[in-house]
Amino acid sequence: MAKIRTLHVEDVMRKDVIKLPEEANVRKVAIEMSEKGVGSIVITHNDHPVGIITERDLVSRVIAKGLDPEKTLAKEIMSSPLFVISPKAEIMEAARKMSSLNVRRLIVVKDGKMIGIITSRDILNIAPEFIEILIEASKNRLIRTSEEEMVGYCDNCEEWSDSLKEVNGQFLCENCRLEFSQ
Repeated sequence: MAKIRTLHVEDVMRKDVIKLPEEANVRKVAIEMSEKGVGSIVITHNDHPVGIITERDLVSRVIAKGLDPEKTLAKEIMSSPLFVISPKAEIMEAARKMSSLNVRRLIVVKDGKMIGIITSRDILNIAPEFIEILIEASKNRLIRTSEEEMVGYCDNCEEWSDSLKEVNGQFLCENCRLEFSQ
């Protein structure tokens, strides 16, 4: 039987956020992205995050416009403001927020400080686990919601129930438990 555990942003986020000061030139940003194997760099002012530069920003705001990467500063092409999320937010909330804002990255903030970043790729990487849980739950027709109760189909009446409990090896809804106890 599958036990559903809610995943939170803090379970999936990356804590090693790559950042550069807003006065760094775009060439330095591109080199850092390449060396670290990342698709974005958080831009800071006095070590406080103020923007982000993505690979797409480099292409559309520098290369396509013919700007000189040595002379163009990070603060001139960064996307700002940053979109943030709490580490305690559920993964689905992060996915919905990315979708509604049409972004692929959210800065994770706790007590006003950046503690990580979560990307759409991070969420996609855990998608197979969600699918496996759903497949297993559908095979068993049960999903545990607490130590005592489950949701699923009653073994006796085969109706859906939000409060199944095990009675003598069968998972019964409230009505069937009442009938069984009489």
